[in-house]
Amino acid sequence: MSEKKTTERPSWTPPILRGDRMEAGLRLLELDVRRRLDGLLQGNHLGLVPGPGTEPGEARPYQPGDDVRRMDWAVTARTTTPHIRETVADRELETWLAIDLSPSLDFGTAACEKRDLVVAATAAVAHLTRGGGNRIGAVISTGKETTRVPARGGLAYARGLIRKVAETPSAPEGTAGDLATLIEQLRRPPRRRGLVVVISDFLGDVNWQRALRGLSARHDLIAIEVLDPRDVDLPDVGTVVLSDPETGRQREVHATPLLRREFAAAAAQHRAEVAAAIRRAGAGHLVLRTDSDWVADTVRFVVARKRGWSGGGAA
Repeated sequence: MSEKKTTERPSWTPPILRGDRMEAGLRLLELDVRRRLDGLLQGNHLGLVPGPGTEPGEARPYQPGDDVRRMDWAVTARTTTPHIRETVADRELETWLAIDLSPSLDFGTAACEKRDLVVAATAAVAHLTRGGGNRIGAVISTGKETTRVPARGGLAYARGLIRKVAETPSAPEGTAGDLATLIEQLRRPPRRRGLVVVISDFLGDVNWQRALRGLSARHDLIAIEVLDPRDVDLPDVGTVVLSDPETGRQREVHATPLLRREFAAAAAQHRAEVAAAIRRAGAGHLVLRTDSDWVADTVRFVVARKRGWSGGGAA
């Protein structure tokens, strides 16, 4: 749908990353991410990923709920008490991003466009998983074209990846995105165990859930859902033209109280379906909105995940 922004950009809004403001915007984005997220994950090498890895660690007595596949039969036989073998986190992390830049992301009615949040989320993941020999790569899709960026390490490479996402040209209006195909490209060929982050507004059919579940057997998953207020409710503005950027169809409607209630109910149902599909895939679910402080929302998400790993409750 089309609606112009009428409010000034708050201080927490991602910088504008277009035209002659691209270079300055990228520098501001990195400074903001590093300033507000630096130190958030001190002592947690894998950053956004929980602890299980492939290297053997210490044996400890078995507790109800432990994975029996990690049973240490040698220690169990020697002590006559069931023991399991802990594993420690891999020393290097490979992170892959599935980045949806289909036309529905070129939209925003609050402080920024959803595309700006996609770039900001990419920067946050790149920063939180950088260092220690870690590598990051991405598959970027506009619906018209798909670009694969190989996984490599280093600060300069991470900066280049963020720039690549920011400079990706928008697809023409009427181009349909295909999130299921985008996610599927991270399954074949198989990659070493690591972290997969899917960034999208998850609008449209929930036909991507099978592909997402297919990744969960090998990777830790995070789904970052990017929303605008107009994705979930219609404003009380009388007659409004609704436009679907991925089909090009437009329809003029009168935003009556009944229509607004029906729209909000349908949007809430779809958001619930998305959340349920992400939960069934075993993925973490971070929601970023164009009318909310995206860094603060990211901090709350990461802190909740860390609390869940340490036994303080699920994220």
